[in-house]
Amino acid sequence: MVKKLFSLLGKEISGLHEAAYLLGAATIASSLLALVRDKLLAYNFGAGQILDLYYSSFRVSDMIYATIASTVAASILVPFLIKKGKEQGTENKTGQKYFIDHVFSAFFLGIVGVSVIIWILMPYIIPWLLPGYAHSSDLPILISTSRIMLLSPIFMGLSNFLASITQMYNRFLIYAISPLLYNVGIIIGTVVLYPIFGIYGLIIGVVLGAALHLGIQLPFVASRGLVPVFRLPIDWKEIREVVLISFPRTLTVSSNEIAEFFLIALATLMGAGSVSIFNFAWNLQSVPLGIIGVSYSSAAFPALAKFYGSGDIKRYVSHMAISAKHIIFWSMPVTVMFIVLRAQIVRTILGAGQFDWNDTRLTAAMLALFTVSVVGQSLILLFVRAYYAEGKTRRPLLVNCISAVVIVILAYALKAIFISNPTVAYFLESLLKVTGIAGSSVLVLALAYSLGSILNAFLHWYMFHKDYGGWKGDFTPEVMKTMLHSFGASVVGGYVAFLFLEVFSSVFNLQKIYGIFLQGFFAGILGLVAWLVVLILLKNAELHDVWKALHARIWKVKVIAIDQEPL
Repeated sequence: MVKKLFSLLGKEISGLHEAAYLLGAATIASSLLALVRDKLLAYNFGAGQILDLYYSSFRVSDMIYATIASTVAASILVPFLIKKGKEQGTENKTGQKYFIDHVFSAFFLGIVGVSVIIWILMPYIIPWLLPGYAHSSDLPILISTSRIMLLSPIFMGLSNFLASITQMYNRFLIYAISPLLYNVGIIIGTVVLYPIFGIYGLIIGVVLGAALHLGIQLPFVASRGLVPVFRLPIDWKEIREVVLISFPRTLTVSSNEIAEFFLIALATLMGAGSVSIFNFAWNLQSVPLGIIGVSYSSAAFPALAKFYGSGDIKRYVSHMAISAKHIIFWSMPVTVMFIVLRAQIVRTILGAGQFDWNDTRLTAAMLALFTVSVVGQSLILLFVRAYYAEGKTRRPLLVNCISAVVIVILAYALKAIFISNPTVAYFLESLLKVTGIAGSSVLVLALAYSLGSILNAFLHWYMFHKDYGGWKGDFTPEVMKTMLHSFGASVVGGYVAFLFLEVFSSVFNLQKIYGIFLQGFFAGILGLVAWLVVLILLKNAELHDVWKALHARIWKVKVIAIDQEPL
């Protein structure tokens, strides 16, 4: 039984759609667990003091993860590992094992060393980074929980390191299951450990999830004889080559993390529950982003690296176009449906218990503002990986830094306008149906993030457009056609869903969670039917591709596969 399980986990997945659908399916499962996780947190604690502390405890460890752990991400190491696999030897200075051991040694020393320093400095860092807690009685607890959380980026960083190996061999199922196990750990912390240890139980659950995230990678890596071991002295020549590539990539990731950090810092100054509302809405908008954007961009990356590395630019651009079109095809209707059905989604998933109606309305409003940029966020993931496949890290770094600065500036500016101009505040509150609810100023944080993300996506697209033929090339004209099809069909579908919300409001009991769910579910289904009909009438090519993929034997479909060779 166990042998069969590991055999399934180790199955090779080589096609783009095959890999993307597998990653998408696993992400759906992980997202469902994440929703269960958030439901438990919302039900037991609501948007208040405990959850604000819980989410604030992630801030420092998340920054370490973004700035250090991301240096060994798959998007950096996979091209190196493919290159090393083509060279002769396994234990000499050109071998994969030699490379893996020395990168692991340098990474482990770096992240543990930084974590120890941060642990010591934590009492001084927290009041500065999270000013809302500077004079709070909760400050000692936040310092302690943040210290425990430092274990998480160590485990997650090591997991990412091993994931580079599993992705190199196209073992996407292992990569896809690891986030699911991460959420299992958090759920255990909420259900089992919190009653015993209080808020510290929640934090231990996060660390447990990170350990499980790492553990699932080990069996396959061990089967290939590539489990890293600590080696001294470190070959800094090998490390230097990785750092030169990964440093701009790390800054790219950390620029977004810094922007998010500023948003959370602002949220701590906006009253109790603001940090929780921000995180609940963020997690909900991350569901379509993870299922679509992360899945397609992760599935596309090995092939993009392969095609560009072999000089096959035509296939490289074609692969990009297909990936972008399918990202838009799926994410556009989801974006519209999330905006239209936002209240039903939030109330069904998070409602009841300590999570009251005002919490629901604020979270739904923030979800709508975040979701506006889901298409753009998904495309950003693809464009960034495309440039990494080319070995170009400066461009995404520049764009992400510009975007991060814009997000932070907009957040501070919009907060000031919201507070000082009642007309603007009333307009935003009325538009999102949160008039009169305390703490509505937190909405400007989501608005700033979405505006910055849309700018980010536009700049990435513009650069890729210029690089590969402009309007005469194979990328933009093809993708724009899909964009217009999907946008038009999604607007029609969203309008149909909106109309049927009113119809079903008199059919179902909206005083009950199941009634709200059924109202949103049937309205959403009819909206998607309308979206589908419009696409059929337009003879949409992506719909045809999806139809073929779903009717094929998915494990044998070869849509766009990487040419396989022994590594």
